[in-house]
Amino acid sequence: MIESILGVLFIMVMRILDVSIGTVRTIMVVQGRKYLAGLFGAAEVLIWILAIRYIFQNLEQIPNIIGYSLGFGIGNIVGITIEQKIGLGYIQLNIISRTHFKEIAKMLRDEKFGVTEIKGEGTSGEVIILVVIIPRKIQNKIIKKIDAIDSQSFITVQHSLPFRGFIHGPRK
Repeated sequence: MIESILGVLFIMVMRILDVSIGTVRTIMVVQGRKYLAGLFGAAEVLIWILAIRYIFQNLEQIPNIIGYSLGFGIGNIVGITIEQKIGLGYIQLNIISRTHFKEIAKMLRDEKFGVTEIKGEGTSGEVIILVVIIPRKIQNKIIKKIDAIDSQSFITVQHSLPFRGFIHGPRK
């Protein structure tokens, strides 16, 4: 009985690791980090092979298959959580503020980020759209600062893959 429970736990842990690494590997691929993606991919497959080997050796045990499935589901949750904590890459914030755009732009520039101001027209009249590229890991910090200035501002967040220019970090 103990051996069966340990087998299920082994499979679950292996799948949690494998899928978590796979989630981070996918982010590496999207961001063009090919060497890290390759390294994560090799680890992911090695772990998967160990887990699937154990299952095939014990196919008659239905709890192993359930453990495999649960490990996959939990692995997705763990992988996404890890990726969110790491916060790799850059995002583009689009901030629409009718009244406090100057203060928001100043705060962002004081944080050493370039800000582009675009005039726009909404249903309620003229607005200014502020566009800024920031590291994803500081997204929440910057949004809190924006909210402290204008809690009514409209903010959208988009993944950004910098191509050229001076956006790879704060200006010095």
